[in-house]
Amino acid sequence: MTVKILQRLLEEWQARKDSNPRPSVLETDALTRLSYAPTAERKFYPTLLLASIPVADLPVLVVGDVHGDLERLFEALKPYPAAEWQTVFLGDLVDYGMFGVGALRYARDRANTTVLLGNHEVAMLWALRDPTRIGWWMGLGGQRHDLDELARDPALQTWMRERPALVHLANRTLAQHCGSDSYAALTEPTDAGPIAAINANVRDLLIHEGESTLWDLLSGPNIFETQPIRLERWLEMTSARRVVFGHKPHGASSPQRYHEGRAINFDGGFSRGHRKYRRASPMGATVAPLDR
Repeated sequence: MTVKILQRLLEEWQARKDSNPRPSVLETDALTRLSYAPTAERKFYPTLLLASIPVADLPVLVVGDVHGDLERLFEALKPYPAAEWQTVFLGDLVDYGMFGVGALRYARDRANTTVLLGNHEVAMLWALRDPTRIGWWMGLGGQRHDLDELARDPALQTWMRERPALVHLANRTLAQHCGSDSYAALTEPTDAGPIAAINANVRDLLIHEGESTLWDLLSGPNIFETQPIRLERWLEMTSARRVVFGHKPHGASSPQRYHEGRAINFDGGFSRGHRKYRRASPMGATVAPLDR
């Protein structure tokens, strides 16, 4: 299927999606194939895949764990045009669902977007580097065709290894993947800027075969819900007034707020491939604007 044919299928969906936003099987296949196409070919559909141009003064849209459900991601983002929102993906775009690499490429190429590192991206990179970890990774929901596709894309590998673990958003909001202060293990009391130090150490670990350390740090439980003292210490350490995260499904109909909104969980069990997905899981529990 050529890129021009893929473009035509997508244009047909764009023309009718207001009345029927769910793509057909062929259109979903076209979306996926286009997301896997080389960058030079994607220029045929510039309205879907745009260059990243971060704009700090736009309203913030937070996207929790997507886990490979690319079709549902397109539907969830329909009310939020990329040009009008600063989009922040909290990590775990891969595994469980069938289109993890497609989700990574889409997030990478969406305008005004920041993508954080999740523990499932760490696991996938670990399996890519060390074939003895492939069985373990597939047991976590990894899709072998996604790993093969990633192996053919060195540029995407490099981009994944450069993802930050933490980022400051507007109004002193901290974004990270898991709801824990475990990241503090990657900084020292003498570090002038703990977020920059943590991000630098994360990149160093990914470059120098430190995936096991990162997996342990990013895979623990979300503790902010039940441990407000640790939450307050973490916010003070990072000079933040609140923190947004994903990692563990919360089961509510909207992002789950704890301690008067000082911690907010955006993992609403989004992916239909995830074992904790429920038919009642609304998209707005994972993809939602961040109030100011």
